[in-house]
Amino acid sequence: MKPDAVLGLATGESPIGTYKQLIEWYNKGDLDFSEIHTVNLDEYKGLSPENPQSYAYYMSTNLLNHVNIPKENTNIPNGLEDDSEVECARYDNILHSLGGIDLQLLGIGGNGHIGFNEPGNNFNKETHCVTLTENTIQANARFFDSIDDVPKYAYTMGIKNIMQAKGILLIASGAAKAQALYDSFYGPITPSVPGSILQLHNNVTVIADEAALSIILKEHEITPGGHIK
Repeated sequence: MKPDAVLGLATGESPIGTYKQLIEWYNKGDLDFSEIHTVNLDEYKGLSPENPQSYAYYMSTNLLNHVNIPKENTNIPNGLEDDSEVECARYDNILHSLGGIDLQLLGIGGNGHIGFNEPGNNFNKETHCVTLTENTIQANARFFDSIDDVPKYAYTMGIKNIMQAKGILLIASGAAKAQALYDSFYGPITPSVPGSILQLHNNVTVIADEAALSIILKEHEITPGGHIK
């Protein structure tokens, strides 16, 4: 409905089905991406776009190589920029120049992280370099040959960047996300559960399977398919 929308994109297992659906619609002629701009949430620090475990490689493989988004309209943090201040300022400038994000796609970590905004003592506002928690490193180890190969740092949009999106679409699946989903939407708003900040956004849609919603469904005695208030 908005051909020149700015889309905030996520990586990981959660959005793969979404990207497959978008590609299918594009191939059928139902979607045109020629005026779209994209900004990705995050990227591992130290990985090149050619590295199969980088998020730049992921985006190329799972979406960008299959639709007509002009390459110059796609934006991902530069994992090879060693100077964190330089890269974070560059990426924030891109976000500001695009006038903000129209729709931000999110997954959620088992510890409640969104993007790579890990649990902590405060909500980081804009793009920053984060030290990944042991929980996140362990969760991502399955994508690497060994846990020692998992990067320890990443660039990520901040909470302010995410919250300034006009709309947010969060996708979650599996029992491993159930507690994080419950804490994010029914617990206190706290930086120890970064996803909880989404309670303050006025346009969030959550799409989750029964396993991810299991605690919410049980606590509120709602049958699958029922509306959650």
